[in-house]
Amino acid sequence: MTISAGQALIDWLAYLAQERRASPRTVRAYGDCVGAYITFLQQHRGGPLSLNDMGGVEASELRAYLAFRRSGDHPLSPRSLSQALSAIRTFHNWLDRRCGVANAALALVRGPRVKPGAPRPVSEDQARGLIQEAADDDAHEGWEAARDEAMLTLLYGCGLRISEALSLKRSDAPVREAIRIVGKGNKERVVPVLPVVREAIDAYVAQLPFALEPNEPLFRAHRGAPLGPRPVQALMQRLRGRLGLPSSATPHALRHSFATHLLGAGADLRSIQELLGHASLSTTQRYTAVDAAGLLAVYAKAHPRA
Repeated sequence: MTISAGQALIDWLAYLAQERRASPRTVRAYGDCVGAYITFLQQHRGGPLSLNDMGGVEASELRAYLAFRRSGDHPLSPRSLSQALSAIRTFHNWLDRRCGVANAALALVRGPRVKPGAPRPVSEDQARGLIQEAADDDAHEGWEAARDEAMLTLLYGCGLRISEALSLKRSDAPVREAIRIVGKGNKERVVPVLPVVREAIDAYVAQLPFALEPNEPLFRAHRGAPLGPRPVQALMQRLRGRLGLPSSATPHALRHSFATHLLGAGADLRSIQELLGHASLSTTQRYTAVDAAGLLAVYAKAHPRA
């Protein structure tokens, strides 16, 4: 019996979650993108789609869908439209590999041009100010203030994503001179840990009022549940308001700052790529646009005719 396109979508999302170990947020985003695409095709064709129907989708239909999402009451930006197209292509590739339903016509569709935005880091003084403000935060005292200081120190000192920092287990502390991080796409990397980061985490663990099993998440919320990303984002929002920093001063901005400040100090792009866990060097090269002044200083110091 031929399954429906909707059932194929459910199977694909299960594959992403269970076999590819994609995050719940990624699975949800992919499901929203491809679900909207299938709904549009069903309305366009006037009826439900089977799995085999997906192999007959024409390039003109995909272009019509992209045009539909580009207009209307809630138009997508070029970046969001490009992400939607990427999700649709990933779905069709899975249909080809797993279900034997190929569709070569969709390769003819090109996405919108997206100019990559430059990362917006905070300065070294601002990063230090955020960490100090977290330690002195009136909203949190005792072990929670130590946790907030350890979290921001870890994000800035190691260039981690929030999800990567929150993935640390109780068995990871005391932290060694390097930690193994599993990042996007289940890709592993080894990240050096500065003494100041180890000290901040040790201070947090020493005050932690909960007894944790070795495989439990290290960072905990007020009542002892695993800490989620939202409290960390709320913390940064509160701190940047006190320090008069722009809305771009997010937890992820500390990761940008880690890379930008290393680049300004003379680190090479390949090393920064490895530390950040970027699959492509082109992603890391965005930081060269941020620290042009630092690059010029290195050039002036290193070039024999400078």
